[in-house]
Amino acid sequence: MPRKVSVAAWGAALFISWNAILLLYLMSRPKGPDATDLTQHVIRLAEEAETELGKQKELLQQIHHYSGLLKNRPALPNAARGPEPPQKPANVSIPSPTPPASDPQSVVIPVVVIACDRPSVRKCLDSLLKYRPSAEQFPIIVSQDCGHAETSRVIDSYGDAISHINQPDLSEVHAPPEHRKFQGYYKISRHYRWALNQVFRVLGYKVAIIVEDDLEVAPDFYEYFQATYPLLRKDSTLWCVSAWNDNGKENLVDVNGNSILHRSDFFPGLGWLLLRELWEELEPKWPASFWDDWVRRPEQRLDRACVRPELPRTRTFGRKGVSQGQFFDQHLRFIKLNQDPVAFTKADLSYLLKENYDPWFTGQVYDAPKARAEEVMHGQVPGGRTVRVEYTTRDTFKAMARAFGVMDDLKSGVARVAYKGVVTFTHRGRRVFLAPPKDWAGYDPSWS
Repeated sequence: MPRKVSVAAWGAALFISWNAILLLYLMSRPKGPDATDLTQHVIRLAEEAETELGKQKELLQQIHHYSGLLKNRPALPNAARGPEPPQKPANVSIPSPTPPASDPQSVVIPVVVIACDRPSVRKCLDSLLKYRPSAEQFPIIVSQDCGHAETSRVIDSYGDAISHINQPDLSEVHAPPEHRKFQGYYKISRHYRWALNQVFRVLGYKVAIIVEDDLEVAPDFYEYFQATYPLLRKDSTLWCVSAWNDNGKENLVDVNGNSILHRSDFFPGLGWLLLRELWEELEPKWPASFWDDWVRRPEQRLDRACVRPELPRTRTFGRKGVSQGQFFDQHLRFIKLNQDPVAFTKADLSYLLKENYDPWFTGQVYDAPKARAEEVMHGQVPGGRTVRVEYTTRDTFKAMARAFGVMDDLKSGVARVAYKGVVTFTHRGRRVFLAPPKDWAGYDPSWS
């Protein structure tokens, strides 16, 4: 604090001194055209000096802000300190906030809330704080774009319970003429890039959970991510863990199967965990807009999968947004949020590792009796808890998906929740595998 005060005092003294010198000069300046040119030159210098002082003041404010974030972070033993992250403020020592991955119980996992102009972010933050088991292990960082004053006041009302950072660039984003109506998506992509750089490169975290400001979370939200984090460290064929099930409506899930987790080739988002290594891979080529669809492209996914739950651990309440409520009234508002906590950290989740999961999954799907969609929907398939319904073309998949009430859209050829082309859901208590033939050759990006 004394250092900050002395620097601010120095800046103020310099500003006052400069203006005093300038005033004395102007009062005693000679007359004539040359003097006028000289006076104008001095005035320009004064304006440049004031601009520079403004920049220094802004820099001091940023240093003060990040000093506050660092002050609130948990102290770690020297053994847990890693290499210094890039872009750290000069003369500030930042210990690595994440202890060794061998102890998932002690890993510090920040929750990054992406916010803009929704005062209803309060519902999201109340939910996160209600179930948070430890402020030290799960610090909450709200990154706000848009500069919306009312939303900012709501965020600040939580005081030291959370950290509040503001995206500094609020300018319009250049977009092609045909994308001018999608300006919001361009700003979201820019905000994500800035926020994730702050978390991973400035603050030095090694893992993070990303949550949008219109999500509420389940009671075991933190338990779920704490338990699945080691899977990302161990299995290079996984690149995210998501709390979301795109087909998480009550009639499409096993309501008694809240401990069931799946692998999925589709990136779900909506409450997801990633490692810093993934961000370092994606950031240099981060897109100008539509970041979530971009992430789902084959060149980004690289045949990697995500872990996702049978029963969602997040639910959206945000009908209003840049998507204009797309899917909300017909689908999203019916998502079932798990309310019965599962002790995932005490469970053996090694079945989700690729070498264990793939043989089991393939057997479950292709050993299940095959039936036509009409037979399943009318209850004409006798016995058994599982059934397979096959599709061979894009159009037959979409027709069957609509008939069962599951989401039928595809991104880069991958259906929502699909793994190895198989969409898994329940129908009247029976597990249904909407699957391609066993000799399936892989996703076709033209299926979109």
